[in-house]
Amino acid sequence: MTSPPTTDTTLRGADPTTVRDAIERGDPLPGTSGFAGELDGRLVRDVLGRVPLLVEGDSEAETAGPAWAFAPSELAEPRLFPAGAVAPVDDPVSGQEPRWTLPDPEPESDPDTAIETLERAIETATEAVQRDDRSIAVAFSGGVDSALVAALLDAPLYVVGFSDSHDVDAARTAADAMGRDLAVVELEPADLERAVPEVARATRRTNAMDVQIALPLYLVGERVAADGFDALAVGQGADELFGGYEKVVHLDHRVAAETVRGAVREQVDSLSEQLPRDVLTIEAAGLEPVAPFLHDAVVEAALRLPDDLLADEDERKRGFRRVAARHLPTEIATRDKKAVQYGSLVARELDRLARQAGYKRRMDDHVSKYIESLLADAAA
Repeated sequence: MTSPPTTDTTLRGADPTTVRDAIERGDPLPGTSGFAGELDGRLVRDVLGRVPLLVEGDSEAETAGPAWAFAPSELAEPRLFPAGAVAPVDDPVSGQEPRWTLPDPEPESDPDTAIETLERAIETATEAVQRDDRSIAVAFSGGVDSALVAALLDAPLYVVGFSDSHDVDAARTAADAMGRDLAVVELEPADLERAVPEVARATRRTNAMDVQIALPLYLVGERVAADGFDALAVGQGADELFGGYEKVVHLDHRVAAETVRGAVREQVDSLSEQLPRDVLTIEAAGLEPVAPFLHDAVVEAALRLPDDLLADEDERKRGFRRVAARHLPTEIATRDKKAVQYGSLVARELDRLARQAGYKRRMDDHVSKYIESLLADAAA
């Protein structure tokens, strides 16, 4: 996710010199938290797509300014500019050329070295975040990812969810174990009805899964912004980088790879489609997103983890948990978590609201249809 925008409003996430050097050397991980925008007459977007960059997909659209933007609301038919690509500003669609791909290093043969390298990388990333002059709060679910962010940043903790949700309970017990205060953003159904159009407009996505994931981020972000903070720190990227998904262990139909490392690599490659949703959602709440685990140093260290430090039937994110155990109580470092849309009960409640509004489960994709109706009503 993004670093603070540079003073050059046409380039976000890194200074022009760093990006020029990365282009010249073809270095996909030049030590940033991502970048995108216009530089020297070209559009650029980093290899993981951590900064959203969109181009106009409607060739007939009349635009007052450039045919690209950092937010979809500024374009008639926004399309994501590919991660790792460059293109001439005056030909941003057909002129796209791949410039960077993720490295594919050999796995580190010594487990202790791999863990030490990963810990140093995570500490480097959090130190980089703290060098910036921003007041930061942490979106805290009580799982290992957000708990490690919280431990390293020592920032205020906020959890969002319905009163009987897993995340609220887990965050409370984790905060107690860590000796930390916790602010609880307790949701009501009306919060979802109000926020759905805001999230859909900000992300230009109305499918149920994307909106269910984005809603907790938006609603916790609203509270954090209202409390006077500038940025929201999240644990995004940990599941993809470190083997947090069941499918990377079972190598089922959802992955093409035949090894755990290969399946993890597929998940890392998928980040460029997911991250714009999260970045745009947090920005819509009035905050800068901060994701320490998506810093280049962490990505590079993660790509070197061997299979036995990623995941198997007994444990997922093994190497990451080894690092976390050095900073967190054992019960938190070993804790599993629920996906945010389920842990917060947002998915359950949005489904219930859809059915109450007449969108029954027998209908195809009934929650998405309900989301579209709320967006239409808000626009009327």
